[in-house]
Amino acid sequence: MVMRRAPVISVVVAVHNQERFIGRCIRSLLRQNYPADAFEMIIVDDGSTDRTAYALALFKEDIRILTHPVNRGLPATINTGIRAACGQYLVRVDGDDYVQMEYLSILSMFLDANPEWQAVACDYHTVDDVEAFIARYNCELFPLGCGIMFRIESLIDIGLYNEDFLMHEDLDLRTRFLKKSAIHRIALPLYRYRKHKLNMTNDQVVSDHYLSMLRDVHPDQTT
Repeated sequence: MVMRRAPVISVVVAVHNQERFIGRCIRSLLRQNYPADAFEMIIVDDGSTDRTAYALALFKEDIRILTHPVNRGLPATINTGIRAACGQYLVRVDGDDYVQMEYLSILSMFLDANPEWQAVACDYHTVDDVEAFIARYNCELFPLGCGIMFRIESLIDIGLYNEDFLMHEDLDLRTRFLKKSAIHRIALPLYRYRKHKLNMTNDQVVSDHYLSMLRDVHPDQTT
C-alpha cells in the first residue's frame, strides 16, 4: 500500500451557486507548478441550488468535496474547510476567482524561508466576466480576503472566522490577526479577483450594515 504524504498546503474554496465559474477556479489550481501531492484542495459547497454539485463532480478525483445541506454563509463555509484541512499552510480562493500557476509555489516559498512570518499575501488583478483585465491592486493598500497564505496554527489561535459576519468577514479576521502578527506583501499579481454583478459586495445596504458591526466589534480601529 502506497502511503500518500501529508499535504504542505490546504487550499479552501468556498462555493455557493458558482456553476459558471468554479471549473475555471479548480483548473487554475490543478495547473500549479507546485507538486500535486504536496497540496490538497478542499471545496465546500454551501447549500448550492444550481448545478454546482455537478460541476464539482467532474473533478472528484482531484478534490475533496464537503457539503452544507443548507446555506450557512461564507465565514461558516470557510471555517468548515479550515477544520478539515491537513496542511501546515492554509490559503483561501473564492469559487468565482482563479490564480496564476506560480501562486502556491511563491507564497509557500516565502513562508518556508521565513519562519518568523505567519502570513504572506500577493497583489491581484481584477477581471470581468470574460477575464478581461480591469486593474491591478496593491494587497496592502486594498486588502482582499483571498490571496493570503497563513500558517494554519495562526488562524486557529485567533479563533478562525467570526460566523456572525456574513459580509466583511475578511476585515474582521484581518483586524484580529494583525493585533498578533503581520502579513508580508509580495508585489506580484498572482490572484485574479473576478468582478461581476453577483458579487456579494455589490449590495451596499448589507455592506454598510456589516461595516457598522465591524466598527462596534473593533472600536479601536478605523474602517
